[in-house]
Amino acid sequence: MSSLGELVEQTPQTRDRYVDFLRAFSITVVVLGHWLLAVVVWEPGHISGDSALDLIPPTRALTWILQVMPLFFFVGGFANYKTAQAIARRGGNYTEFLHGRVTRLMRPTAAFVAVWIVLAPLLDRFFHVPADVLTPATQLVGVPLWFLVVYLAVIAATPAMLELHRRYRGLVPVSMVAGVALIDLARLTLDVPYIGLLNFALVWLFGHQLGFFYADGTFERLGRGFFATMAATGLVAVAVLTLAGPYSPSMVGVSDGKVSNNSPPSICLIALTAWLVALAMLLRPYVSRWLQRRRPWSAVIGLNSVIMTAFLWHFTALLLVVVIVYPMGWPQPDAGSALWWALRPAWIALLVAFLVPLVALFGRYERPDLGPQKQPPPARLAWRGLALRIGAMPASAATALALGGVFLLVIGMHGFAVAGFSGVPSPGTDTAVVRGVEPWQNALLLFIGWGLITGAARHRATAPNRVTAAESALQRPLDVYPPFP
Repeated sequence: MSSLGELVEQTPQTRDRYVDFLRAFSITVVVLGHWLLAVVVWEPGHISGDSALDLIPPTRALTWILQVMPLFFFVGGFANYKTAQAIARRGGNYTEFLHGRVTRLMRPTAAFVAVWIVLAPLLDRFFHVPADVLTPATQLVGVPLWFLVVYLAVIAATPAMLELHRRYRGLVPVSMVAGVALIDLARLTLDVPYIGLLNFALVWLFGHQLGFFYADGTFERLGRGFFATMAATGLVAVAVLTLAGPYSPSMVGVSDGKVSNNSPPSICLIALTAWLVALAMLLRPYVSRWLQRRRPWSAVIGLNSVIMTAFLWHFTALLLVVVIVYPMGWPQPDAGSALWWALRPAWIALLVAFLVPLVALFGRYERPDLGPQKQPPPARLAWRGLALRIGAMPASAATALALGGVFLLVIGMHGFAVAGFSGVPSPGTDTAVVRGVEPWQNALLLFIGWGLITGAARHRATAPNRVTAAESALQRPLDVYPPFP
């Protein structure tokens, strides 16, 4: 157990503080962007919501800066690379890597799901919240889980992508760009059904793969001219594809009649990733010097210790503001009006005030090593006992079991993402690719999936096993990355 001050004092000189900054910065910008562009209308007994991106078309250009999820995947590539190599250096394997990374995400997510899966039926049965209010509300709070669906899959693919990085280097991201372009061509001109789903993997793995080049020192050896060219190329590509091409100028989903860049991801997000990553690398020397100061570095560590908690609960804070503050007479000017924009700073400050207590209450599940330690509740002890009883097995069987656990996590998380905690899919969801979305069923899948991954990580190999190509990337000792945050 370490305090925040101790973590600041213990920071090694070799730590790349800029990576931690980018992680906190990217999630913070996503949260503030969601709040900034939210348009909520309250009337007695009815709540409706929309996005300023739909109502105020000029705001769509803001997403060229505010859609910073590519930066999070870029940082995730760096962290997963360093973590994998650190585990390999001490003799660990794929299941240990997977368990550590998944648990880091699942601790705050489990607390979030546990609250809402109980709260939603309580609001329905005992407070009689109308279905036309409760259903979209529980769908809204489940929106952040879309990110986890993709990121869990990316984590599982990390060792295989590390092996490709070692063997083929720059050919991997180049191939991804070509693959996304061909998939867009097939779905837009040949109308090939469901092929666009492949872009969920290729687009987000592209940013993640670029993180490997930062982690292995390649990006540090490249000059500023390279990143200036990369930034300009990415930004010009976004402009050409959206202004002269068929793609929406918004980098997140809107209803503007043009090709969406978000569902499925398009080649525009590849260009956006290139632009944002290059810009981040250009700013790195200046921000890194600033982070040597105690105060900003303390803020980065503190924010990173609860950043996923803030991300998961930020729409809940928005709902609380609407149901508590709006009935008191909060102004509701037309979206895009001068008064609406003038109230945005006060609106965001109010949301922060409601989010802080939620983070204070639930942040302990994200970083249990900060603050007092408590004995786990009986339910957690029972879950650990279930995981431990999986017992001895060959390493290959443990890997298969862990991947099965990831599959269950992705399916369960997808159910919450498309239907929130109501069990009713969001409007526009393709029912052909949606399985049952009952909340308790999804929660059970998360419980079993996490248990399988934990059990696989604690297995005792019973016989020597051949190492797969995907696992071999974890067995090459490189530099150890300090574990926090």
